[in-house]
Amino acid sequence: MKIYGVTGWKNTGKTGLMERLVAEITRRGHSVSTIKHAHHAFDVDQPGRDSHRHRVAGAQEVLLASAHRVVLMQELRGAPEPALPDLLARLSPVDLVLIEGYKREPHPKIEAFRAAAGHTLIAPGDPAIRAVASDCALEVDRPVFDLNDTETIADFILSEVGL
Repeated sequence: MKIYGVTGWKNTGKTGLMERLVAEITRRGHSVSTIKHAHHAFDVDQPGRDSHRHRVAGAQEVLLASAHRVVLMQELRGAPEPALPDLLARLSPVDLVLIEGYKREPHPKIEAFRAAAGHTLIAPGDPAIRAVASDCALEVDRPVFDLNDTETIADFILSEVGL
């Protein structure tokens, strides 16, 4: 599987760019999966549901399946957070895995940047960042794309991974 990341600081447009890239790349006929890193506790389950009751009771894993989707929830219960390569190994084969976050991992990525967010660029100190998607002009030593030019960014990523 080919992998490519979208990274950046909070409120720089990463999720919106990911959403548009998934839609654009799948529109072109490629299969895409995503991995998103969260720095906070989250729960995709709902209190009162059977699956939530199973987890609260102590189940290590709860697999919820229907004719529309399958969800596997795993409770770490003190175990360390799985490494990105371990998470990638769990995915079914696709043409491209887009990874949101994981800014310190060495895979190739594009940085989302918004001037109004008030953060400094990550790219100058990270050779894994191959380009920047920005809402303003920037002087950096790699390509800079308009943050909203999804087609051009998709072209760049697909070229980078050989698709």
